[in-house]
Amino acid sequence: MIGQAVPTNSYQAVQPMTLFILAYAAGLLTIASPCIFPILPFVLARADQPFRRGGLPLLLGLVLAFAAVASLASVAGGWAVDVNRHGRIVALAVMTLFGLAMLFPALATRMMAPLVSIGSRLSDWAGHRVNASHTTRNATAIPSMLLGVATGLLWAPCAGPVLGLILTGAALRGPSVETSLLLLTYGLGAATSLAAGLLFGGRLLAIAKQSVRWSDGLRRVLGAAVVAGAATIWLGADTGLLTRLSSAGTNILEQGLIVALRQAPVSATAQAAEPAAPTATLPAPLSSLFEVRQWLNAQPRPEDLRGKVVLVNFWTYSCINCLRTLPHIRSWAEKYRDRGLVVIGVHTPEFAFEKNVANVRTASASLGVGYPVVIDNDFAIWRAFDNQAWPAIYFIGADGRVRHHTLGEGGYEQSEKLIQQLLSEASGAPVVKDITGIRAEGAQVAADEANLGSAETYIGYRQASNFASPGGIREDIPSHYGAGPALRLNKWGLAGDWTVGGEFATLNKASGGISYRFHARDLHLVLGPAVQGQPIRFRVKIDGKPPGVDHGFDVDAEGWGSVREDRLYQLVRQAGPVMERTFEIEFLDAGVQAYAFTFG
Repeated sequence: MIGQAVPTNSYQAVQPMTLFILAYAAGLLTIASPCIFPILPFVLARADQPFRRGGLPLLLGLVLAFAAVASLASVAGGWAVDVNRHGRIVALAVMTLFGLAMLFPALATRMMAPLVSIGSRLSDWAGHRVNASHTTRNATAIPSMLLGVATGLLWAPCAGPVLGLILTGAALRGPSVETSLLLLTYGLGAATSLAAGLLFGGRLLAIAKQSVRWSDGLRRVLGAAVVAGAATIWLGADTGLLTRLSSAGTNILEQGLIVALRQAPVSATAQAAEPAAPTATLPAPLSSLFEVRQWLNAQPRPEDLRGKVVLVNFWTYSCINCLRTLPHIRSWAEKYRDRGLVVIGVHTPEFAFEKNVANVRTASASLGVGYPVVIDNDFAIWRAFDNQAWPAIYFIGADGRVRHHTLGEGGYEQSEKLIQQLLSEASGAPVVKDITGIRAEGAQVAADEANLGSAETYIGYRQASNFASPGGIREDIPSHYGAGPALRLNKWGLAGDWTVGGEFATLNKASGGISYRFHARDLHLVLGPAVQGQPIRFRVKIDGKPPGVDHGFDVDAEGWGSVREDRLYQLVRQAGPVMERTFEIEFLDAGVQAYAFTFG
């Protein structure tokens, strides 16, 4: 789905070169994001050093470490998560020692002695004749670089639309040089804004250093700030408390950049539709729809698409972002069918149960999807379109060429105007310009992004994050999980006898549960029974009480519901002001499989 970090943010697809520009710009904006707060003390702590030997190596170390770790995490399995977890522990220890060294000069002298000695030995080995003071100055770059690497391991930037696009594309398409370069570009943008702050802070410190008393006091204040920053990350406040601080401003700025730099819809004068080719085959990638495939609803023929405007929608039925786009796509399919629009859904699964064609058929019927849907279990059509995420919409003109595409939610008015433009080009006659009003229900209602403080969270260990039960996740082993301390924001835990697999967790014995501390209007959970046809009863509580008016579409006011098929279940919809709440679900029967939380 969109956004391993913040999936519900909507954004337009962009060309690769434009994405590099966006990555750098989004990195620049991190200086205004709350998630930069924990690492600011580490960066400013080197503001009293010459930039070439203090700030510059620190920022280079930060950028390289961030790009390396983020590249691994975006494409690798659980082992990379474990390596990163251990690396963060080491980095936190380094940062804590560094802060203590600034507080206590005697400790700093002891810590620097080995580095100075190493620098001298390396100089002698290389045959350079340098004096002791020069060696000492060169050695200062070594701890700065190490602190930069440690900071890069600790930095968890707020995932806005641009970073979400980069990481989602990496996870879906696998390792690539482009992904690493994009992450490096994002880091360089952040380093640029931090460098400006570092140079400004250095000037202030230079003035303060004219007084020995003030200089010593500032050093100790910075040391205390470094220790406090490390403590913040040790306690998890960087992903808890800081998540509550609004980063909507930077997200809005990123969204504005994407809108400004996205692929512009084609104009009637610049790229007017050409007559349809009289060949028997359709041009790529449209032709990939008609390789040997299974279809739901009526299967179109290639000649049914020739000379028509075609909308291709990549979706999967348990993806909340996909569900929220369906009311618009259904409306366009009906409104413009007689004008020459052909809508085709491409169902490309995320979870294993979504490969079951019977499940897709049932879900399509219940969701009111009446237009043709082609099954893309092997991702062949996905690759032919070079798609990046769910949901995605491709607008194909009457000439068979892809004229525009969007990723994620939003931009519906612009999309409908583009449909009208392409239809007008194809027919040579004007198309009515009114924009369709949409009334959605249940999980298909648009997200309340202004109050969205929780992100998609996977339960299977391959992509799990923020797990808080004591002892951590025990992979592929039946284990008893007990209740831990009160959950902080965006932390979750298990209770009872569970086996956590790579994709989902299975309840082995009756009376087990899942809890999550969240901040959003809606809470959804992708669930399914281990044995089809065997319903599993559950009860939901919010802050320890039945949900009442805050119950979701799939539960009643007392919180009761049942899992009967593999799909997304809406369990909470806050009717009043959106606030931070604790969600609990207890399963009265064994055999439930839990995949992922999503929010809206």
